[in-house]
Amino acid sequence: MCDVMVDESSNEMNDDITTDDVIETEKFDVIYSCLRCNTKVSNSELTRLPEIKCICGFRVFTKVRPPIVKTVKAI
Repeated sequence: MCDVMVDESSNEMNDDITTDDVIETEKFDVIYSCLRCNTKVSNSELTRLPEIKCICGFRVFTKVRPPIVKTVKAI
């Protein structure tokens, strides 16, 4: 019998990092809106399709702005 020690801590840490990355990408998913029918589509849904096209057949999308308004103080 051979007693071999394996470092498993690095594998566990790598798993944690990948799950955090997945959560961050889901949180900041970009939303697009069809210019003709105003259907909201996420970026991940558009990448699944072979071509960028809405369900109505139109190919022009606009990026939906987030509802958060940023205020900047004047100097």
